[in-house]
Amino acid sequence: MAMPVAAQAEDAIVVSASTPLSGAAAVFDARALRAMQAVTVSDALARQAPGVVINEVQGNPLQSDLSFRGYTASPLLGTPQGIAVYVDGVRANQPFGEVVSWDLLPQAAVDQVALIEGAAPQFGRNALGGALSIRTKDGRSAPRVAASVAGGSYGRLRGSFEAGGKADNGFHWYGALEGFREDGWRYASASKAWKGFAKAGWEGVGSGVSLSFNRAQSDLNGNGLQDYRLLARDWHSTYTTPDNTRNIASQLTLSGHRRLSENLTLSANAFWRSIVTRSTNGDMNEGALGESLYQPNAAERAALSAAGYTGFPTSGETQANTAFPKWRCIANVLLNDEPNEKCNGLLTRSSTRQQEWGGALELGWTGMGQHLTVGASYAQARARFIQNSQFGYLLPDHSVVAVSGPGAFADGTQNSENAFDARVDLHSRMSSLGLYAADVFALGSRVTVTLAGRYDRTQLHNRDQITPGGGTGSLDADPVFARFNPSAMVDWRVAHGLTITVQAGESSRAPSAVELGCSDPASPCRLPNAMAGDPPLRQVVARSFSLGARIERKAWNLRLTAFRSDNRDDIQFIAGGASGFGYFANVGTTRRQGIEASGAVHWGRWQVGGSYTLLDATYRTPLTLNGGGNSSNDAPAPGFDGEIAVSPGDRLPLLPRHLFKAQAGFEAAKWLTLRAEMVAASGVYARGNENNLHQPDGTYYLGAGRTDAYAVVNASVEIRPRKGVIFTAGISNLMNAHYATAAQLGASGFDTNGAFIARSFSGPVIDGERPLLHSTFLAPAAPRRFEVGLRVQL
Repeated sequence: MAMPVAAQAEDAIVVSASTPLSGAAAVFDARALRAMQAVTVSDALARQAPGVVINEVQGNPLQSDLSFRGYTASPLLGTPQGIAVYVDGVRANQPFGEVVSWDLLPQAAVDQVALIEGAAPQFGRNALGGALSIRTKDGRSAPRVAASVAGGSYGRLRGSFEAGGKADNGFHWYGALEGFREDGWRYASASKAWKGFAKAGWEGVGSGVSLSFNRAQSDLNGNGLQDYRLLARDWHSTYTTPDNTRNIASQLTLSGHRRLSENLTLSANAFWRSIVTRSTNGDMNEGALGESLYQPNAAERAALSAAGYTGFPTSGETQANTAFPKWRCIANVLLNDEPNEKCNGLLTRSSTRQQEWGGALELGWTGMGQHLTVGASYAQARARFIQNSQFGYLLPDHSVVAVSGPGAFADGTQNSENAFDARVDLHSRMSSLGLYAADVFALGSRVTVTLAGRYDRTQLHNRDQITPGGGTGSLDADPVFARFNPSAMVDWRVAHGLTITVQAGESSRAPSAVELGCSDPASPCRLPNAMAGDPPLRQVVARSFSLGARIERKAWNLRLTAFRSDNRDDIQFIAGGASGFGYFANVGTTRRQGIEASGAVHWGRWQVGGSYTLLDATYRTPLTLNGGGNSSNDAPAPGFDGEIAVSPGDRLPLLPRHLFKAQAGFEAAKWLTLRAEMVAASGVYARGNENNLHQPDGTYYLGAGRTDAYAVVNASVEIRPRKGVIFTAGISNLMNAHYATAAQLGASGFDTNGAFIARSFSGPVIDGERPLLHSTFLAPAAPRRFEVGLRVQL
């Protein structure tokens, strides 16, 4: 039985021309995905594909950030999206923020996964670092009935049912239904999701058509980063709750192809999809840190009494005797006075409704020693994003209780010098046109050349329903972005089994509707405060170059690649004066370069493989950023807000410099397979430590400003007692390592016991402000987990 270890991962780097409709050679197939017991495609790639790592910023297994050689595909709104993701030739990056929701992809129905490296212009927007192409099953590739169920630690339970078939007249059908639920290993982190997928089609001589429908629904709790001091006290703890996201998505896809002649084939698709996302996030209101939150004054006590409240203190409440204050918060909401300074909690609710429709057309011609593909794609989308933030207070379990009253919402009406407006009501229309071509031809018997290029034109129409008309404070915008990106690749078969590949190209991405609404320095962003990415005012253009060699033998293979990619007009989220606010701006050039080696050997009943990636990801242009949590900032005194200077050569945050993976599989008997894998990565710099100079002083600044290196080992066993019956058992994080995959610097409002502290320092007081305590926040990875499962297929 074939084992899904490095032999499959070796094919991850595609060196032949690929297009959205034609797909590419697979990294993993359905059997390999099942054997790894991965819960998402991103999880599978992170385990074995060279150069891929995940950041668990959201703290949920269905919401991880996937990074490939320094470029990201993420479900988090505002994260820079540098990878284009396609499912059956349809772009999966959502139109409003270009995000990729792994929880909405039909995992049970995945047939093949391919990863295309480097600038891939034929895949259109966001393919700065490559593209991910996913193909789903049909009745020809999965002509069977199968059911699986698995369960394990922390209340995890998942299962699927599949049925497919084909008829002699060419008709084929397939359907899958899958579910996932778990209590979660962190507090208040229960999640559930279900997905249904159906496909019917017909395949004849030289032509075929299929229609598929995907429906997905999820209810996810991801509790994000936590102060490293509180993680040391309790690895399962959360900073604040709730942090809930609910998705409902539907998609209809019609695909077809027809051979027009012996050498000419026409392929096409059309799609429609709808996505509704609702989120509720309870956060600490950092605007309350350093303020007096305790004993209510006479006017506040009167307001509380008039509203029917009892039990509030008439005197003597202090920070020393009150761990979680609330009365001044409630009173100031009632008075519409200063809840932004007296309420230590903020409950942010948002909803996003998106609809998108479009299609693509490709014409492929083969003859005279070449294969030429020309194509076009068009899509239109509409989106509405609504957000509001309600003031509240923190409970001992760190949940946020919202308060009702005249000043309940952050709408800028409060009688406070620091009042802010966090409301958003943005309507957007988007359209994109792409024209592309790829030509593969031979120069002699040993050299193959691939030329590709794409012209993209993206138009956005943003209308602010709160502050229409454009100008400062308005989200109105009507930009148009257009660009042609070329690429070229040469494959030279030097000798039998030895090939040298040289590749160069460009790709780009236009800003999304979300990103454009947050680019005015005079009006800091009122869009999601979780935004921490690099959307541009001008298009980001990536220029990439790679040189590689691969050796392929019957029992082993080896690949070595050197790569470099420079982002021109890259961008950064510039923090503003109000907590959680800021704007996006172009910051010049960033670079991602390195070397990657991978290989595999098949020896008897053993299959062993591994990969190593050295990634040097740096800023190349000087810039100045807000660095309130960074000890090296230029504030007048420690603990105050200030700026940091980033110099060329400083490393980009959240990207490990070293990444090593190893896999081994042993077929102990025809009915028994044992597998093990290891992923090891060096530490990463935290967001907020872009100048790499943060040094904790033990007083105002705590934590290293980066994560530690880690190594995690997974092991599994597969037992096949009879044909069609498979028992599985697996252990993730076998050594129970406590490690973090991401970090961020920020102000902390809790002491080491988890009690809220408004004023960690009594002074000095500068311009009415007090110093704040800043810490390093980490994204903790899951501890040891067990899972057992059963699959039956007929």
